[in-house]
Amino acid sequence: MNLSIVIPLLNEAESLPELAAWITRVCEKEGYAWEVVFVDDGSTDDSWAVIQNLRQNNDRIKGIRFQRNYGKSAALNEAFRASTSEVVITMDADLQDSPDEIPELYRMEKKEKWDIVSGWKKKRYDNTLTKNIPSRLFNAATRKVSGIKLHDFNCGLKAYRGKVTRSIEVYGEMHRYIPVIAKWHGFRRITEKVVEHRPRKYGKSKFGWERFVNGFLDLA
Repeated sequence: MNLSIVIPLLNEAESLPELAAWITRVCEKEGYAWEVVFVDDGSTDDSWAVIQNLRQNNDRIKGIRFQRNYGKSAALNEAFRASTSEVVITMDADLQDSPDEIPELYRMEKKEKWDIVSGWKKKRYDNTLTKNIPSRLFNAATRKVSGIKLHDFNCGLKAYRGKVTRSIEVYGEMHRYIPVIAKWHGFRRITEKVVEHRPRKYGKSKFGWERFVNGFLDLA
């Protein structure tokens, strides 16, 4: 297996079939030895039933289910532990991350030998006051504290060298600080790539101010 695509999710039943089909088209075109790992973080809709149906039709699709909502960090950590691939790509399940970014992220990992390639959603479709202002403050503070020059630490679309995901532990709200955690573990080849940000097609955002607050407390 040379590529694992890890997708944490909470109540995203509507988007999963379209996302799985899109990823399959991209990966089959590129000829990867690949898998998708959906992590259902305690969904209360039909997300798990959809994942089971997708698994029946495609043995490259795998699923992990939490009985309650533990948060994105726990979901990522569990999937990272389960992956043995050379390259791990994470993305959100809401179709705001484009699977068409996968080939270039994979190339940057394999050919340019980065430890982490972090997505930067330079042009966004959700520039609301409740999301944009705390995000800017968070990114500025994290750049200053960590010395890592990324514009968008919180972007869910990232590519990792497999050794990185197998060496770190993610908990609380620390998924926003994965590049910082990786640097603490000696992985310093960290860069970013401008990626497409797509308008949300289904469902609603899970964003809340309290998650940034909890994230700062975890980092402290």
